[in-house]
Amino acid sequence: MSPAITTQRQTAPDTSLKDVDVVIIGTGFAGLGMGARLKRRGRESFVILERAHDVGGTWRDNTYPGAACDVPSHLYSFSFRPNPEWSRVFSPGPEILEYLRDTAREEGLLPHIRFAADVKDARWDADEQRWTVTTADGVFTGRFLVTGTGHLADESLPPIKGLDGFTGETFHSARWNHRVPLEGKRIGVVGSGATAIQLVPELAETASELVVFQRSAPYVTPRPDRVYTEVQKQLFRRDPDAIPAHRAEIFWFLEASYAQRRAVPEQLAQVKAVAREHLRRQVEDEELRAKLTPDYEPGCKRILISDTFYPALARDNVTLEASALDHVEGDKAISADGNAYELDVLVFCTGFEAAEPPYAALVRDGEGVSLADRWVQGMEAFASTTVSGFPNLFIVNGPNTGLGHNSIVYVIEAQIDYILGALDWSEAHGNRVLDVSAEAQARYVEELQERSKGTVWLGDGCKSWCVDPRSGRLTLIWPEFAHEFRHRNGSFDPAPYIAAESVATA
Repeated sequence: MSPAITTQRQTAPDTSLKDVDVVIIGTGFAGLGMGARLKRRGRESFVILERAHDVGGTWRDNTYPGAACDVPSHLYSFSFRPNPEWSRVFSPGPEILEYLRDTAREEGLLPHIRFAADVKDARWDADEQRWTVTTADGVFTGRFLVTGTGHLADESLPPIKGLDGFTGETFHSARWNHRVPLEGKRIGVVGSGATAIQLVPELAETASELVVFQRSAPYVTPRPDRVYTEVQKQLFRRDPDAIPAHRAEIFWFLEASYAQRRAVPEQLAQVKAVAREHLRRQVEDEELRAKLTPDYEPGCKRILISDTFYPALARDNVTLEASALDHVEGDKAISADGNAYELDVLVFCTGFEAAEPPYAALVRDGEGVSLADRWVQGMEAFASTTVSGFPNLFIVNGPNTGLGHNSIVYVIEAQIDYILGALDWSEAHGNRVLDVSAEAQARYVEELQERSKGTVWLGDGCKSWCVDPRSGRLTLIWPEFAHEFRHRNGSFDPAPYIAAESVATA
């Protein structure tokens, strides 16, 4: 029996949950966190829609060799569900997935989850003042809709000429094909970002030849990983203050690195020095070292942590192709610089549809206008959570919520607090419908764009998925300290909202 089926069948779903107060989409950190907090408050009228057959979001989908988190586990977890059993500072993917499975089971969420319920359409019914969500598992309605699909839900594949005619195997790292044997194969990895630096060292041990197509060199710093000893775990189990104190220590250490994103010269110089020294110590070959030296400011793209990536590239069976994959001819992968490689397998580590999330085309207002239609110049939302013209809709892990320096779970929890406050206020005022004013949203978005000026993401020479290519605006990243997000967006204020009277009380 597969782990997915085991998780799904531990508690049978409550099939009566078709017409509820809250419809939640996704079972990653956002969806499970939202469900757990509702449950803990005694709110039972909610359903969580999941397109797959197991919980876990990106940690369910990403099963590539070496998958792990680059944020320390005691912070990359729910504050209300501390885990004394984390095996190490940066836990591997399967361990994080088990944490999320435990969350679903132990928080009593499994009866609320509909697996294989891929959302096809979500529409606001202005007359009924409810959301109607059509899925592969039927139709669900709710007063509120919460999307928790995340930035890393749908993989991005570049349009490579001739790829359809490639004679070998191809797949994206987020859809790893475990049926393809890799031992002794000639493998090409397209990309050199956060996934590739974990995957390349693993494949280098397996492949007869490994080619890494690098469009731009990443900044790589040492990975301060270590195993938690049994003595430390005992302390975490017995002392209720130990984990919160450890979380706080990690959080403020990471917060200190935000100054790099504001392009503070001293901070930039410091991280550059650390990265260059790491490169110098691990790569002796000067030509290879030159190819691995970034030509942009640190923080423009995510600063990566690894002690094994550089040594893997220095192996005799590994070639760093310092240009992008341009096209494919039969079994040959040809780079932008014109170099050709005969390969058996192509693995794409090319990121996700983050700037233009697919779910935006499915969510529609009362006139049939989709979020994608509204976001033709890039994603935007008031408090990074709610969109004018889309009543009772809340987006977790959406516009301007990403962090380049800290834990996204911290932001997710702040958004959940905001949504719970909105639900409480609506209920206390006769189930009023909440629609943020267009003026309030415009002011918020403009303030964020002003705050973004001077950051590394909008600096000269920075080409990053954090910036929407259609408008040049910073739409994914929160351009401030993480604690400032919670300060500004962690509690609900009804003032910016147009609160319509409920049809039930009108």
